[in-house]
Amino acid sequence: MKRFIYTLPFVLMAIIAFRAAGFELTPDRKLQYAEGIISTYYVEPVDRDTIVDEAIKAMLKTLDPHSVYSTPEETRELNEPLLGNFSGVGIQFNMTTDTLYVIQTVAGGPSEKVGILPGDRIMEVNDTLIAGVKMKNTDVMKRLRGPKGSTVNVKVLRNGVDNLIDFCITRDDIPIYSIDAAYMADPHTGYIRISQFAEKTPKEFGEAIEKLRRQGMKNLIIDLQDNGGGYLNAAQELANHFLKKGDLIVYTEAPRSPSFKYIAEKDGDFTDGRVVVLVNNYSASASEILSGALQDHDRGAIVGRRTFGKGLVQRPFPFPDGSMIRLTVSKYYTPSGRCIQKPYVKGNLDDYQSDMKHRFESGEFMHSDSIHFPDSLKYQTLKTHRPVYGGGGIMPDRFVPLDTTWYTPYYRDVLAKGVIYQWVLQYLDAHRKELKKEYPTEERFAEKFEVSPEMMQQVIDRATKAEIEFNEEQYAKSGEYMRSLLKALLARDLYENGSYFRIMNKLNPIYNEGLRLINQPKEYNELLNR
Repeated sequence: MKRFIYTLPFVLMAIIAFRAAGFELTPDRKLQYAEGIISTYYVEPVDRDTIVDEAIKAMLKTLDPHSVYSTPEETRELNEPLLGNFSGVGIQFNMTTDTLYVIQTVAGGPSEKVGILPGDRIMEVNDTLIAGVKMKNTDVMKRLRGPKGSTVNVKVLRNGVDNLIDFCITRDDIPIYSIDAAYMADPHTGYIRISQFAEKTPKEFGEAIEKLRRQGMKNLIIDLQDNGGGYLNAAQELANHFLKKGDLIVYTEAPRSPSFKYIAEKDGDFTDGRVVVLVNNYSASASEILSGALQDHDRGAIVGRRTFGKGLVQRPFPFPDGSMIRLTVSKYYTPSGRCIQKPYVKGNLDDYQSDMKHRFESGEFMHSDSIHFPDSLKYQTLKTHRPVYGGGGIMPDRFVPLDTTWYTPYYRDVLAKGVIYQWVLQYLDAHRKELKKEYPTEERFAEKFEVSPEMMQQVIDRATKAEIEFNEEQYAKSGEYMRSLLKALLARDLYENGSYFRIMNKLNPIYNEGLRLINQPKEYNELLNR
């Protein structure tokens, strides 16, 4: 109490001094002044960096939903996937039953070089036990990642070996790929799934195109489902493959920043074959730029559900300490003039984040006629003058409703408790060698391998032990999906990520409609008003 009585006059004197000197208390001075008062007079020790960080975050919350601040560590984590590599040990892993299970090693990576194998369980990292201690994935990653050239010691439990095996791994640059799968869906149709638009995506995409062409590709399905975006220039370069020189890809408009037009610099190398782009409600940003460009130029058919509606352009403003503000500086517009960004109220982040819930409750995911746009948002494509709509996201040319019939409470609980993943790991431990011998390629595995009734019974028994009561009616609805998931996870662990999508796509309604449409030239052309 005495301290408050003694210090209060000094605060008042400072305020009087400001006024007497004729200083205007501008917002920046006010913020600085407030931080000084807190740091000097608060009853407990204060971390000034934390105060400033939280103040910046609070300021940005009053703006749009995509202007954000990130600490140095958060900035590094955000940039890693987009830059295309990080330094680490080169494994794909899963934390199951509190144990790090190695799914795959990166080809030519540090772990493969020292002899770590798929199926190995890493028990210790630098003499720290990580098995059985309920360690988070992020904490495990922090221990495995580190500067290029540094070393990390691990102890590995291997099936069939009694004692732990010691490995010393020298960390190296590990590539991060944005192409999840690239394969021939049928003799004339290629399929490429893109998880994000990163620095190396154009190179990966070009290589995938060439690989599929050598296999006879004439038409192409581009899968952007759940692709949340990334770098604008990556989307621009991919659009170049399909457009003519001089075609507008996207443009930006802003009151305080320069406006830009992104134009195709040359004739693309894939301007003739049929193109279908698969999207859903989580396809956003750069995914919408690519989809909008192909749709507006009548170059491809968009199949799926209305996209997310993220059309705000963020410019990074880095600080010397490695932190960063990503500030919205402009908006994206498709070639026809459509604004991609869905409406939002400044500062109301909760309502914005609830948009998907609102869409579901309105019936939009089930019925295309649940979406209503005013005529003011109606535009035309540039070649055949088809009607398209702005106001939030890209509306597909062919709507595909969400199928939830297979998603039962029984399946949900089996998945949530890790029953399926645990069975896959156990089965691979026992049968990996014979599976690789019988199915030397992912194509043969996808064609010939079948999940037997005995395997499914093992999953059911494991679920029962996990206190999940068997429900015959729900199992009848979910069984086919569960069988496909088991097979897909086995394929992914035996071969590569693309194997998973080769199998699971067969039960994806958006994929199946896209594949059907691309093989119907008359229907495809009529859809595009050709």
